[in-house]
Amino acid sequence: MVEDKNERKIEVESRRAGYDAHEANLRPIIIIGVVSIILLIVSVVLVDQLFISTKERLVEEVVLSPESTALREQRAREDEVLGSYRVIDAGKGIYQIPIERAMELLADEAYKNQQKNTREQ
Repeated sequence: MVEDKNERKIEVESRRAGYDAHEANLRPIIIIGVVSIILLIVSVVLVDQLFISTKERLVEEVVLSPESTALREQRAREDEVLGSYRVIDAGKGIYQIPIERAMELLADEAYKNQQKNTREQ
């Protein structure tokens, strides 16, 4: 009973002073804090992913997409070498033929050798 009087006296005095002397309810504070932290983490992850995807897109557009003139010239030279006929050494019978034709000849030769080996067995 003495404690009830003391509590009431403290409550009346705290109301007069302009503040509440009751204990704060921790459950809503903790819930709001946890939800805030989760939202902050999700926001940071999403912003990071947005940054990474934007950076990759820009790198692809600026660095990887444009084809340099030196690269185009190099590819043109390679195509010319790989796709043309040329005499390398006529005395030894060494000639250059286009790569597609060379692959056809090698494939035909391999096929004939395979047919020959299957007949012998």
